[in-house]
Amino acid sequence: MLNTVDCSLREIVVAQTKATGILPCIKLPTRGDFLAYAQAMYDGGARVIEITMTTPGALEGIEAISSEFSGRLWVAAGTVLDAATAREVILHGGSVLVNPAVIPEVIQLGNRYGVPVYSGAFSATECFTAMELGAAMVKIFPAALGGPAYMTNLRMVFPQINLIPSGGVTLDNAADFIVRGACAVSGARIFMDFERIAQEGLHCVTERVADFIELVRQAKTKQQPIP
Repeated sequence: MLNTVDCSLREIVVAQTKATGILPCIKLPTRGDFLAYAQAMYDGGARVIEITMTTPGALEGIEAISSEFSGRLWVAAGTVLDAATAREVILHGGSVLVNPAVIPEVIQLGNRYGVPVYSGAFSATECFTAMELGAAMVKIFPAALGGPAYMTNLRMVFPQINLIPSGGVTLDNAADFIVRGACAVSGARIFMDFERIAQEGLHCVTERVADFIELVRQAKTKQQPIP
């Protein structure tokens, strides 16, 4: 278990993301019971989760989860596209800012207030820019475009980069992304099958989160040194 005493928020959330190897995302078409979804993910082993800002009521959800799970579960806001939104997230208790592209004003604001940013990027130039601006982790999006082998390509030139592939990650390829150099995987649809939720309830979310955590744990034992 991570000892959070004397650790910065950045150190805590990065360590928790790496420890579980997942960043599951709550992305809903309408307002939902955010606490119930958060509980389901927490029960499955998640310690950092994301709510996309495209979800109605996202700020209220972030505030509710941050309050209910304080010190146990850290909430990221996804699809943060500008500094104004980033500031609102922080004021509502958000612990991480996530975006789909390199957005300097978001990274700069996060750094100013000590809130880590998981910056989106794809090309080597974008990854380098995100790192130079101070992003804590780099979300490779859309990961399906480069595939698992692309993780190794990036790590060969940026060995210190923390990669989180998102967009196209599945149960079938997640392990390969980890083996090839990613430290965690992310996504919404891979964790939230609404048809299955309607039939089985949120327990299926708990099971899916636990399945991914175990899959990532096993994959990390197979990682080889990056050449």
